[in-house]
Amino acid sequence: MIKSALTPEKRLIAGNSVWRGSRGTSVRFQALADSMCADVVVVGAGISGAFMAHALAAQFERVVVVDRRAPTKGSTSANTALLQFEIDQPLTKLADKIGLARAQQAWRHSYRATQALVALVQREGIRCGLDRRNALYVAGNDLGSRGLERESAARNRAGIPGEYLAGPELNSRFGMNRTGAILSPDSAVANPVQLAAGLLRRAAARGARIFSPVNVKGVMATVHGVTLDTGRHFIEAKYVVFCTGYEIVKCLPKQGTKITSSWAIASRTHSKFPAWLDKTLVWEASTPYLYLRTTADRRVIVGGEDEDVNLASYRNRSMARKSRRLLAKVETLVPSMDIRVTRRWTGAFGESADGLPLIDAVPGMPRCFAVLGFGGNGTIYSMIAADIVPRLIQGRKSNEANLYRFRA
Repeated sequence: MIKSALTPEKRLIAGNSVWRGSRGTSVRFQALADSMCADVVVVGAGISGAFMAHALAAQFERVVVVDRRAPTKGSTSANTALLQFEIDQPLTKLADKIGLARAQQAWRHSYRATQALVALVQREGIRCGLDRRNALYVAGNDLGSRGLERESAARNRAGIPGEYLAGPELNSRFGMNRTGAILSPDSAVANPVQLAAGLLRRAAARGARIFSPVNVKGVMATVHGVTLDTGRHFIEAKYVVFCTGYEIVKCLPKQGTKITSSWAIASRTHSKFPAWLDKTLVWEASTPYLYLRTTADRRVIVGGEDEDVNLASYRNRSMARKSRRLLAKVETLVPSMDIRVTRRWTGAFGESADGLPLIDAVPGMPRCFAVLGFGGNGTIYSMIAADIVPRLIQGRKSNEANLYRFRA
């Protein structure tokens, strides 16, 4: 059976990302000079493909990674890498969508995956600016003080750590004039390009081969194997995993998903900001939400202002306006901070109706799997996918896999 597996080629990012020029981001790759065979092919060499390749290289002898771009040069370079277990959908709202038991399961799984990601980076010795952080989720137009208090209690009942802060305590400890917040431990931050590159290098050290530029034109998927048509050559594989980010394979079910736009700014290095911000990432319970974090060289990164528009030209021409709005919002949220913007960038962003990713076998395409890490904690979803997909390939059970199947 032949299925079109073309992904639309898009301008995913624009501007001057804070990660541009980072050291330790080189990954060796080669041109695809001939047809070849593999056990598993990973299509995509961004953050999701990197986690997948790293996991698969430990289990399969012949792992191949292909991408139309050089490794890490897609949306990964626009990622602001807030490694938080908190799903975009609050637990209380997610419970209304998928039921309390499943919502609790999703939140607990995200929490465990966040801790596993930190442990993986430390175990592999990947130098990516990884730093443990608390997370401060402040009241906004989606959840006020009462909603946050209920949310905090629901998380605690599910075994998720964190404490509710009423307005006066929030103001006293963090200088914010909001009606309440949830303060949670066990999140982290990192340089996403260094992280992805480090994972790919370690996968290559275990035998994975990385090829670029490779533009997959089509797929023949049968119960016996999968053949990728790259235009000039063919790659025959036992299995294929599509980790194509926001350039979604055209034949995949897309119910409840959409590609939107997001913007970010960063201050100059060695900026002055409240001491607590160096150990706390901040985001707000609003639509669109604002978030901020710091880096090892003392930049402040501010992001958000998301819009339901998927046009590269719109993202680019809105960058100056969105940068001003982000700066004004953060100065209102943290009045004691005065930052000078030196970097600004924009990129495509994926959302799902329930805030959960899609990690599943591709309907109608035997031996093919897809990873769509939608949401603000997409890096955590990449970690989850790297656990689930190898299990699916080998026919092993995963207690959480049902959470991430394609929705009807």
